[in-house]
Formats: sequence, structure tokens, C-alpha cells
Amino acid sequence: MPLVAPVTVHKISGETLTEVPDLLAVEEPLEIRLGFGPITDRQQRSVSVTMRTPGHDEELAIGFLFSESIVQKPTDIISCRHCVQDSQKEGNVLRVELHPDVVMDWSRLERNTFTSSSCGLCGKTTIDAVMALTPGPLSADFSIEPAVLHALPERVRQTQRAFAYTGGIHAAALFDVDGKLLLVREDIGRHNALDKLIGAAFWQNWLPLSQFGVFLSGRIGVELVQKSWRAGVPMLAAVGAPSSLAVQMAKEAQMTLAGFVRDNRFNLYSEPDRVIIGQVMAFKA
Repeated sequence: MPLVAPVTVHKISGETLTEVPDLLAVEEPLEIRLGFGPITDRQQRSVSVTMRTPGHDEELAIGFLFSESIVQKPTDIISCRHCVQDSQKEGNVLRVELHPDVVMDWSRLERNTFTSSSCGLCGKTTIDAVMALTPGPLSADFSIEPAVLHALPERVRQTQRAFAYTGGIHAAALFDVDGKLLLVREDIGRHNALDKLIGAAFWQNWLPLSQFGVFLSGRIGVELVQKSWRAGVPMLAAVGAPSSLAVQMAKEAQMTLAGFVRDNRFNLYSEPDRVIIGQVMAFKA
């Protein structure tokens, strides 16, 4: 499936109308199904339907399953492939076959999947649920110069093929202490872009990502902190703002959270010591 789709738009400038071709980010549903159980009693169940931009679907599914603690290591997965149910769903159903030894806890999945920003969970309940899935607060020896963060927005933008055409797609990027980009994934959904990134790292046995940071092209919601914490990411940076619960969770995780990373500036909301600052100015009332 393509990442972009052609469309004709009517552009208005002042009182003048011009008809021109344009490109939009493709949005299609992806159903993730699991095959699980002992060899003598294999079962199948749908666990998620997400709206995504096609591409790296396997990484998206694997990243989601890892974030929700369904899989812990690559050997938990036997196969991951698209399946065709009918002509309407071609390419939009992905089946992940789990190793027979993987035990499913459906109640945990239902408790900890955040379906929207208004899912009704209170802050403390949300954080307690996530902490139960993590090894605890992050203690990675990871620190960077401010210049590394300053350079990330443009560096990531240059790698975004789909964004260059559409202006309507998010990116998640994995970077090291020198600002080198190791992975970049794009999707119309912020959560999907991060799941794709984590899924790619998971499949390459890079987890936990204790020596890397993640850069996001949008705002930081609590779900993105959750996924990053689960993957062991010590620093999460983004072009946009974090939510209050995202900051609260980052503090519990001892994760460095940087927002508004653009125009040669950024804000630090937690664990600021991982950014090496040469000069500190006191606040004046």
C-alpha cells in the first residue's frame, strides 16, 4: 500500500481559485490478531484495530504487543504476516503467531490499553498500572549537550519522506548521545509511529534502549511516555508540549522529558541533569 494518495484541491488566494493536484497521507485500519495457545489447541483473537499509515505494519504490531507486555523477547513470536480475509481487508489484517509457551493475560491487556486521551483513568491509577509492567525507575547513564536536541527537529524532518509530500504525518526517531539517528518511523498516528520504532528495535534485540533517546514530531501524551518507559528510554523529546499526566509519569520513571524542542530552545520537565548545561541563569520575579 502507498504512504500517500493523490487528490485534487481548490486553493483560494484572496479572491482567486486555482485547481491543483496534491497528496494526502494514507489512513487505513490495521487489525492485529493473535494466534496463541498450546500446539494442540491453537486459538485466534483480535486484540486491536488501529488507524495507521501502511508500511512497517509488522513493527507496529510487535511494538504494540511489547508495550502491552504481551511479548517480552523476539523468540516469543513465531511469525508475523498479513492475511487476506476478503477483498475489502486485503493488507489490513495482520496475524501474529505467538510461541506456545506464551501465556495470555487478557485482563491485563484490557486494563492497560489506553484507548483515548479521555479514557477515564485517573492519574495515579494509570501510573500504577504502567509501573507494574516496567522494571522500575530508569537509571541509565545517558547525557547529551543542548546542541544535540537543538539539531534534532531539522535532522528528523530531512528523513521524513511522507511528511515532505503531505505535511500530515508524524515521526518517531531513535537517536544516540551524539544526535545520530538510528531509526525513523512515520505514521499518521503518533502512537503508531512510536510503536513502529519500538517494534523495529525489539526485533533487532536492542531493548532496553538505555543508551538512546526518542524524538517525537508532535505533543507528548501519557501513552507515549508509557511506551518509552516500557522500552527503557531515558530521554523523550518532542516538538510539542507534554500533558500534565505525561510529566507526572516521566517523573515516576525518572525519565528526562523535553518539550517544545524547536527554534533553538526547549523546556525540561523532569530529570534535567541528563542535559549538560554550561550556564544557569537564576529566575527573577
